[in-house]
Amino acid sequence: MAEKEIKRTYDFDTIVDRHNTNCLKYDFARERKGREDLLPLWVADMDFRLPEEILEDLKERIDHGIFGYTDPRDSYFEALGSWTEKHYGYSADRNWVTLAPGVVYAISNCIKAFTEAGDKILIQQPVYYPFGEVIRDNGRIIVDSPLKESNGHYEMNFDDLEEKLSDPVLKLFILCNPHNPVGRVWRREELLQLAVLCVKYDVILVSDEIHCDFIYPGYEFTSMLTLGTAYHDHILVLHSPTKTFNIAGLQIANAIIPDRKLRLKYQKANAANGYSQANIIGIKALESVYTKGEKWHQELLQYLKENVDFVRDFIQKHLPEIRLIEPEGTYLLWIDFSGLGLTDDELEDLIVDKAHLWLDPGGIFGPETAQFERFNIACPRKILEQAFLQLKDAIDTYKFSRDNSLLNVG
Repeated sequence: MAEKEIKRTYDFDTIVDRHNTNCLKYDFARERKGREDLLPLWVADMDFRLPEEILEDLKERIDHGIFGYTDPRDSYFEALGSWTEKHYGYSADRNWVTLAPGVVYAISNCIKAFTEAGDKILIQQPVYYPFGEVIRDNGRIIVDSPLKESNGHYEMNFDDLEEKLSDPVLKLFILCNPHNPVGRVWRREELLQLAVLCVKYDVILVSDEIHCDFIYPGYEFTSMLTLGTAYHDHILVLHSPTKTFNIAGLQIANAIIPDRKLRLKYQKANAANGYSQANIIGIKALESVYTKGEKWHQELLQYLKENVDFVRDFIQKHLPEIRLIEPEGTYLLWIDFSGLGLTDDELEDLIVDKAHLWLDPGGIFGPETAQFERFNIACPRKILEQAFLQLKDAIDTYKFSRDNSLLNVG
């Protein structure tokens, strides 16, 4: 995506109070962290209101007053297909699409559809932690092909990948693109290598592309579905507007499966789970955001880039001991705290008890990244500024205490 300035017409700076709305991000600190004085930048949703033109569509549907069983009509598939064709280069044929309440549900359904108890499933840690949870909860075996990090840049280890994909007990590969939490937007040639390996070893590749609308200047998103029809019998894509337009609570997603054999297996498992009709407001929301949300989305991307710029500059000026992994996509920043020389428990104490922040600790994404923290920057700048000022104060206090302790010992 080429970098260009957009005249902003939407408001991303106003702080909307989300307390007392059953908000997972703000209302459950006591239950989840044991305290209520934390500024939350953890779970991946945004603190921005949708634009009025989309809210009016939802209000109109609510004003009808009847909310019975609902299935999508042509307008749903036309909106989805138009968005995917414009933004990713493929049109989501309505025959390929099966609705889901969310991407994690769809991943779990893929596990049921394409594997059996005791089969192995490949992931690439550090990675979105529900991947591992749904594999274990379904009685399958996690196989990790860890990403390699060098000088702040993550790469796939293709030698390790091929070795593990060649195992006949390994049946499924769950890919994250763009990658959460490391922020990589995988290049077309990398994805082609994956597709070739999956066909070679008869492994089904499930591509979670939920963050695909968050790509920073200089990078380009490639969907697995654009690599060519030769790979379609081993590939499916999970896609949703819920990250892009912050509508996760409306529970709408799509499993896009070109291959009929794979699609029928997925749909059989879906029926076995008892899922049929989708959320009525979710259906309406998808149609509305994909037909009326383009300008809001473009302004959002610019605002998020400015948030990244703020964090990068703040770290360089005030927190040289910590290291930002430069993001190519997503609104989730991956930050390395190992330069502080803290133990894992001391880092948790610094973040929660000293800085009073609620972040996602790196250890939940994989065993080798406990010294990292994941920051959600999809919030008004004032919130982000406050979070990093709290972090700076906590680190400054820690360094002062440490230096005094060393002087006293001396």
